[in-house]
Amino acid sequence: MSTGCLSLVLHAHLPFVRHPEHPSFLEEDWLFEGLTETYVPLVRMLDRLEADGVPSPLTLSVSPPLCEMLADPLLRERYAERLDALIRLADEEAEARRGTPTQDAADHVAWLMRDTRQVWQECYGRDLLAALAHHQDTGRLELITVAGTHGFLPLMATDEARRAQIEVACANFAKHFGRRPEGIWLPECAFAPGLDRLLADAGLSYFFTETHGVTYARPRPRFGHYRHVLTEHGVAAFARDPECSRQVWSADEGYPGDPLYREFYRDVGWEASAERVAPIFMGGPRRGVGLKLHRVTGRVSLDQKEAWVPAWAFERAAEHAGHFLRSRQEQVARIADAMGAAPHLLAPFDAELFGHWWYEGVAFLEALFRQAATQDEVALTTPRGWLAREPVAQVVTPCASSWGDGGSYEVWLNGGNAWMYEHLHRAEERMVELANRTETPTALERRAMCQAARELLLAQASDWAFIVTMATVVPYAVRRTRTHLARLDRIHRDVLAGTIDEAWLSEVEAADSAFQEVDPRLWRSDGVRAPGAGAAVWSASAE
Repeated sequence: MSTGCLSLVLHAHLPFVRHPEHPSFLEEDWLFEGLTETYVPLVRMLDRLEADGVPSPLTLSVSPPLCEMLADPLLRERYAERLDALIRLADEEAEARRGTPTQDAADHVAWLMRDTRQVWQECYGRDLLAALAHHQDTGRLELITVAGTHGFLPLMATDEARRAQIEVACANFAKHFGRRPEGIWLPECAFAPGLDRLLADAGLSYFFTETHGVTYARPRPRFGHYRHVLTEHGVAAFARDPECSRQVWSADEGYPGDPLYREFYRDVGWEASAERVAPIFMGGPRRGVGLKLHRVTGRVSLDQKEAWVPAWAFERAAEHAGHFLRSRQEQVARIADAMGAAPHLLAPFDAELFGHWWYEGVAFLEALFRQAATQDEVALTTPRGWLAREPVAQVVTPCASSWGDGGSYEVWLNGGNAWMYEHLHRAEERMVELANRTETPTALERRAMCQAARELLLAQASDWAFIVTMATVVPYAVRRTRTHLARLDRIHRDVLAGTIDEAWLSEVEAADSAFQEVDPRLWRSDGVRAPGAGAAVWSASAE
């Protein structure tokens, strides 16, 4: 029996961004970068571990908006075009840098772009969801869902809206992966007492909180955050272990800042001639393209960054994996002695940390899995695996918490974004009114109500409030919020008045096309539950 257990959990989420009205759209790059730098590399890693027979007990949450974008034919075609353009640029860069200090880096990047296309397009037919499902079905990957559109559940006004976010997530997961999920990543790890009842109603077994969500629970847990707890509704809560997190993502102590690792901010997209990058930008502004040839080096200006050497960087990633594993061995031994029981450490991270922000992060994970398979002091497991091993736990009420700055809700509710919630709450009420309006809508009314549900879900994404707080692409976040709310308001007004404009509705359906399986009855006050996978769905496409 091992001294203790460790669960690695990666959270993959992007807001739904799809703009067919434009030939190229800047924010669609978020998906393309995620595919190239994180999602495809993770699949490539799982494929290698499977081929070598190395266990890979990784837990991955895949949000419904990300699932919808990965399955979207338009976005798949646009990504294929982006890959082709990146391959051409990377090949040109590799040729131009022959005999220079960055030659090895350029050769690696050129190989990487071709390998990405081979995995995504040739191995999996442009269907990364199928790749994830394969590793799920073979028991090598534990997939879980994320509430709806990553809506910040504690700040919603009604139980109907919170329940709908959870049920939409479960139905969408079943659509893409063939079964309902067992676990859920609460958006921003934000918990408030009472949410566990809705999770239990949806058949979910576990969720995650920030550390103090469990350590300050009532009553105080005997084992702190080193073991899961059960809520009064029987749902398991796992709390983040801060010691694991600091080593990986701390700006001061974390591995990604090592001088040998690839520098994120220096990019060929800013340095190559305008003619060479034009096919990627398609008339848009100059920006990074993901081709990076320099290393962190140290606290120096970008123009002083030294050449990135792939062999050195990957060797360092293996060293860091060994250091992380030894640290966990020491940690679980120390804790087990103190509490007289095997601890369980939860290490949750944004998936995009690995590959996108920290290029060598995926190599770190692979080395960690390989090294962990050769020792028995720390058993790598999934939350489901831990619950099967240790089903008994203390019953507590976790406290309100999030993993945002300060552990509160302030990142998503502050002076800059508070205006959103008055409108979001009114939209919730209007959706509840539509859902309770009639049991037998006409076909056109049914289409309109389904679209109203989509617009509310898309407006509720926590990404928009976060972007406003971080002051990044604020105009886009504000525009998206206002657009979805305005569309819902019009649908609400037109349905009640019996004046639905089918031509306009068709345009909106084509633009905001996510969640074709959505069931407006989820917002009914009597709590109608969404049908499971394979059941007839009350949707716009129903006869």
